Amino acid sequence: MTDNNPTPNNSEKSKTISVPNNLDNVSPLQCLMSAIISGSIGYAVYLMTQAIATTFANKPIHSDNTFVINISAAVRSLVIGIASLASSIFAIVTLGLIALAIQLTWQRLTKKSSV
Repeated sequence: MTDNNPTPNNSEKSKTISVPNNLDNVSPLQCLMSAIISGSIGYAVYLMTQAIATTFANKPIHSDNTFVINISAAVRSLVIGIASLASSIFAIVTLGLIALAIQLTWQRLTKKSSV
């Protein structure tokens, strides 16, 4: 019987890419500026989501065919869902960048005071 989940051997393990965890070149100001940019884009996408939802609400589907109504409702839900997902991703990235700026500031303050 064969193994469906083979484990990688040593040569395959050495091929993995290692990313250095060095944040010395990143400044809190860079993080905050990136957070402002990300937050601005997220807010713009949020306003776009509101405009799309308002447009869909003001223009109901005029059809007697249930298939057309179901498909158009699914497409409308999909469009609003994707726009909402995009705005929430930008919001999470913004919060992460702000948290990184706070973490970097804290680490640099404690490193200087301990030396």
